[in-house]
Amino acid sequence: MTNNNLNKLFEEYKRPWKLFTFAIGLILLIIGSFYYQAPDWDIPISIIMATLSYLSASWSMHVLSERQWSKLPLMLFITWFCVDGCYSIYWYFVDPVALALMRDVNFLASLSIYGMCGLVWYYEGSIKEAFHQIRKYA
Repeated sequence: MTNNNLNKLFEEYKRPWKLFTFAIGLILLIIGSFYYQAPDWDIPISIIMATLSYLSASWSMHVLSERQWSKLPLMLFITWFCVDGCYSIYWYFVDPVALALMRDVNFLASLSIYGMCGLVWYYEGSIKEAFHQIRKYA
């Protein structure tokens, strides 16, 4: 990855609208951990999975939509790690019983949320640029 690509990536992570949506999502996950009382839903795993998704979900969507097939194995591994790998490692050490009870259910729910996050954060630009492009093509 070139220095220019890294700078572009970091600029995307710092966009206010992306940080705002990340914060809203994280807040909802934390609230959900209290409201639903699921054995495998707590604040630390919410922070871990949300942060990893923020850092990788849009990239995963770009790999798929731009047909970057050479990156597909890495994308699949990163996607798996974000939706199941980090979850499994965390719950293996915190509460293996919760992991055994909930892993299969968590995978599909987390994969769906990961995909939705990738779509929300897919756009590379500011809100102002997005509205300009929408008006241009409308």
